[in-house]
Amino acid sequence: MSSHSSLIMDNIHAAAKLLNDADGLLITAGAGMGVDSGLPDFRGNEGFWKVYPPLASAGINFTEIANPAAFREAPSLAWGFYGHRLQLYRDTVPHEGFSILLAIAERMDKGSFIFTSNVDGQFQKAGFNSERIVECHGSIHYLQCVEACTYEIWSANDVAPVIDTANCQMISELPHCPHCGQLARPNILMFNDTDWVADRTDLQEERLKSWLGTVKHPVVIEMGAGTNIPSARRRGEALKVPLVRINPGASEVGRATDIGLAMGALCGLRLIHAALIAGE
Repeated sequence: MSSHSSLIMDNIHAAAKLLNDADGLLITAGAGMGVDSGLPDFRGNEGFWKVYPPLASAGINFTEIANPAAFREAPSLAWGFYGHRLQLYRDTVPHEGFSILLAIAERMDKGSFIFTSNVDGQFQKAGFNSERIVECHGSIHYLQCVEACTYEIWSANDVAPVIDTANCQMISELPHCPHCGQLARPNILMFNDTDWVADRTDLQEERLKSWLGTVKHPVVIEMGAGTNIPSARRRGEALKVPLVRINPGASEVGRATDIGLAMGALCGLRLIHAALIAGE
């Protein structure tokens, strides 16, 4: 075994020990968590435009389409983008790493809580308790009024998007606010967004705070949380408890108590889980 491989395995075993000694697990996850399920993470315009060629042709970048202004200026285009994502997330099967996290959390007295910047609902789909999830940027599976005429949000279950993918246009009926009749949009925090209805996420944050108050020896396991929009990354760091960071491109950690694994989420979780089982 090379010295590099030996160092990796030492870190894997150290991560397994941290998890074995913890009584609660805070799972923090960014877009990289979904890559092993086949989901795009939109890193940079090149990656984004590869998934949405019509937007590349029009020179529209992620910050311009993921923007409340897009729903007012080009509603069918904005819903073409978000409608496609909604159906993609509905169709996606969470990868094995989610089940591994569930198994790891079951070993702990206080179980787990999730803090994610992802809006895809994959943790709920994988079987995690919806009362123990913070979606800090909201969820694509809920809608709100474009004009925020009310603080009410509602399920997107009735939205059945039909997308002209060649033009990134939603050609089925666009959803509307049941109160004022204006266009509806996903209940997601977008760029330059002053109208996001944050009540659902605020309630989730209160639940997380209560849970943290019950945990004496928490550990954070972070997966696929990037540095461009570091919401999930910073949340785990802020607790100042042991942290295991799994990220193929940004695995650096700043404290001796933390462990960085330069690999994808699924690979890292498989190795850590195997080490936990071997240590029983």
